[in-house]
Amino acid sequence: MEQPRSDEDQQLVARTQEGDVGAFDQLVVKYTPRLYGLVYNMTSNHEDTNDLLQDVFSKAYKSIRGFRGKSSFYTWIHSIAVNMTLNFLKKRGRRFNLSLDDVDASVHNDKEFLELTQTSSPVREADLSELQVRLNEAMMKLSDEHRAVVTMFHIQGMPHAEISKILRVSEGTVRSRLFYANRQLQNYLDEFRKNPVS
Repeated sequence: MEQPRSDEDQQLVARTQEGDVGAFDQLVVKYTPRLYGLVYNMTSNHEDTNDLLQDVFSKAYKSIRGFRGKSSFYTWIHSIAVNMTLNFLKKRGRRFNLSLDDVDASVHNDKEFLELTQTSSPVREADLSELQVRLNEAMMKLSDEHRAVVTMFHIQGMPHAEISKILRVSEGTVRSRLFYANRQLQNYLDEFRKNPVS
């Protein structure tokens, strides 16, 4: 996924810092879809995601006067979203509500999934749906930090360098977390293939 143009963001940030609330609204509209995907894939709960996004944009608005542009607005707003989500998940503990309705909604809005299933049998559709459920379950078994990296890299398509800026860790750390998380997901899905739930 392509990173939004930063010169447009800089103008909107400057206008917001001068008190133009409409400019900040444009940033909210622009970044909501990306941030929603990021937060939802970390929490697996639509209600929590909506609450968190409100908090993220509220915090960003309160802090924007102090934003000096050392990083792009893109990196800055993603850092706020990831950090607030990780803090929320720590408070929430390991309790999570994996709703099958949520899984179905995300699967059936997925372009690749639709293309795959339009020409396939109901059996194949059931298998894919089951795999999506298993994949979501596997994601929720990862630690919050590993889930964040998998979400940003595999789902949002961010490069290692961007993830390292957002998380404030080295690119090597990003790569090792990804490697570990991918291995965990692979093990879990292999287990599912050997012992499918009947």
